[in-house]
Amino acid sequence: MIVIGVTGIIGSGKTTASKILKKKGITVIDLDALAKKAITLKEVQEEIANRLGKEYIKDRTLVVDKLKKVVFMNKEKLKTLENIIHPRVSEGLWKEITKKREEGAEFVIVDGPLLFETDLYKRLDKIVVVSTEEDKIKERLRTRGLSDEDMSMRMSNQIPLKEKEKRADFVIFNNKTERDLEQEVEGLLRRIKEWEVTVDAP
Repeated sequence: MIVIGVTGIIGSGKTTASKILKKKGITVIDLDALAKKAITLKEVQEEIANRLGKEYIKDRTLVVDKLKKVVFMNKEKLKTLENIIHPRVSEGLWKEITKKREEGAEFVIVDGPLLFETDLYKRLDKIVVVSTEEDKIKERLRTRGLSDEDMSMRMSNQIPLKEKEKRADFVIFNNKTERDLEQEVEGLLRRIKEWEVTVDAP
């Protein structure tokens, strides 16, 4: 079974590409969803309270927006938060991968924004980067209500797209319509067939 990571940066269209894959019946493991599940765990909330501050936990719930504002402006606190959450996300990921392998899946997609930043890419078979022109990313993020300052802070915590493209096994370009993106995804699926032949070759 081939484990394929799909990544990008905020606003590049990674999530939309993964949705297209899901519609085609392909297994997509969403690392953001695993992270959201992790922060509901009592032991995770206690660790966040102890290491980052009790003010981020209210009524046994993580105050996500408040915590996000702080960690995006403080790389040290962001690293602390990642060190708390990522081990749980990784554990959930490999449980899902093991399950799919036992079910006989030919390949699975791992959707995650920080595959390179967390070095998770080293444990995956192939990496796909969803890339977009910078002006289109900014346009999309402004539509979501993000200010230029918010964009800069979030992007500063991610490896630039051009660098990710160089390190990718395949690049999906998302500069036009969603229909065009679907065609790019079809190109990825054809490439995956080639990868399967290579992996299965003696």
